[in-house]
Amino acid sequence: MEAYTAFAEVYDAFMDNIPYGEWADYVQSLLTEYGVRDGLVLELGCGTGNLTELLASMGYDMIGVDCSGDMLGTAMEKREASGLDILYLHQDMREFELYGTVRAVVSVCDSMNYITEYEELKQVFRLVNNYLDPGGLFVFDLNTEYKYREILGSQTIAESREDCGFIWENEYDNEAKLNEYDLTLFIREEGQLYRRYEETHIQRAYSLEEVREALLEYGMEFVAVYNAFTRDCPEADSQRMYVIAREHGKEESQ
Repeated sequence: MEAYTAFAEVYDAFMDNIPYGEWADYVQSLLTEYGVRDGLVLELGCGTGNLTELLASMGYDMIGVDCSGDMLGTAMEKREASGLDILYLHQDMREFELYGTVRAVVSVCDSMNYITEYEELKQVFRLVNNYLDPGGLFVFDLNTEYKYREILGSQTIAESREDCGFIWENEYDNEAKLNEYDLTLFIREEGQLYRRYEETHIQRAYSLEEVREALLEYGMEFVAVYNAFTRDCPEADSQRMYVIAREHGKEESQ
């Protein structure tokens, strides 16, 4: 089954432990530090629009791209409730298209790890560079090899809520650097009736050197890398890292 179909219905319920407000503050601090205080910002892999909504409320003109129509449906419901002016596009980040350029591109919640082929990651970087303003900023996070190998590894996780539950069976292939988890969802429909859904998610671990080389190959300037939510360099046991890059190759219009 395509990832984030049935899961989209209960995604926010199971992700309620993520401090999206703090994540948005951190992303905003990076954008501001590197000169992007307003203007058009694209979020790749926007999901149900949690970060998109927060960045829009901070004054950015947001565009959200996601390949899951179900996730975008939830995002659009939030947009209707908030009244924020956000453009959502149902597109695959490996081949996304915009009508013009943007000041910054952001991608969080390990969306880039879902790009499991190195050549396709390079293609995403090429498109990002193409759609950024001259000197525009690219901010994205990645789960680290350490997290997949030592934290997730081979294990089964289960959680039950009043109206839904899940079983997460995780396996990490250290040689291929692929993390696969089979997700079994139980979603209440009527009374005591629960419907079962199954999804398979695959992510890839990338080394910092692979990411740096891919950025440079497609003309971007590698700026910095941080241990998530800090300004410190990643360490051997860092679970998430943030990468900062800039557009390179376009000239400012006079």
